[in-house]
Amino acid sequence: MLEAISSARETIRLEMYIVYPSPIAEQFREALVDACQRGVRVHLLIDAFGSISLPETFWSAFKASGGHFRWFNPLKLKRISFRDHRKILVCDERIAFIGGFNISTEYDGDGVTRGWRDLGMRISGRLAIELSRAFDDMFAIADFKKGRLAMLRKSKEQKTIASPDGTLLLGAPGRQRNPLRISLHQDLKSPRHVQIICAYFLPTWRIRRELFRIVRQGGLVQLILPAKSDVTLSQLASRSLYRRFLRAGIEIYEYQPQILHAKLIIIDDIVYAGSANLDVRSLQMNYELLVRLTNPRLAQEAREIFKADLAHCVQIQLARWRRERTLWAKLKSHWAYFILARLDPFLARQQLKRLR
Repeated sequence: MLEAISSARETIRLEMYIVYPSPIAEQFREALVDACQRGVRVHLLIDAFGSISLPETFWSAFKASGGHFRWFNPLKLKRISFRDHRKILVCDERIAFIGGFNISTEYDGDGVTRGWRDLGMRISGRLAIELSRAFDDMFAIADFKKGRLAMLRKSKEQKTIASPDGTLLLGAPGRQRNPLRISLHQDLKSPRHVQIICAYFLPTWRIRRELFRIVRQGGLVQLILPAKSDVTLSQLASRSLYRRFLRAGIEIYEYQPQILHAKLIIIDDIVYAGSANLDVRSLQMNYELLVRLTNPRLAQEAREIFKADLAHCVQIQLARWRRERTLWAKLKSHWAYFILARLDPFLARQQLKRLR
């Protein structure tokens, strides 16, 4: 990403959920300042809640050099549920990067001996152009000014964009059906093999039923989920589903060495990668993106990534899971599930009604 910023000659668009005050953040800031000083048009969009620890003065030199900066959804309690969880860098509308990673020291490492385990993708071609347009749409509505709230009723930021290179799926809060969910439901109708790496796993009822059906029909479903998580509540909520998934015949593995933050879905020869998790917040409330790819070479590469991560996992066995789960662990998991699957969406719906 830093090499692409240094090589850019016309435009740079950077959209990030978390930028944490750190040496790596300073390295990105200096690279963006250098780009401004050589005449590149640089636009920077940072989520106000995700980067709450970052003072706006951090970007003073960037703005003084001519860079354009905005907070996405400046903090207001009445709309705090709606966050920009996307991670995008586009340089000269030719090269783009997406993934699960933010700009923070936690991502410095190989995900095995040190640093979080995450995944990103470098993109060129038509998809890079579409990602730059998706950025421009978000930058235009970032401040949530009056008159812009119609996006929460029927959002133009929520859409499916097909290209010869792949399909860009943009999710957003609103009344219409989420493109991420529509595409996943379609692809989960009749696959033989599904592999999922997910940091925060709390899928909708429909996705759960589709995964159960795949196994009943003789297919294989494998999940890699975190043994270590930065969000304990999410991990507890996910574990409340383990017994049902294991009884259905779904294989669950927990990644051991480091915190798992990656998002990767492989459905036969279809690959999904991007910022979205398979949880309620990503599929209903956040601004998210996934890229859907049908390239056989990339599908094989994704399967190799899954296999490599599997070597660092411990498989969860149903009998042992039943035996070792204490009553206290079960109660914590049920409460976590209630908070994330019921309370959080309810509060978001109430905020959405008031914004209308």
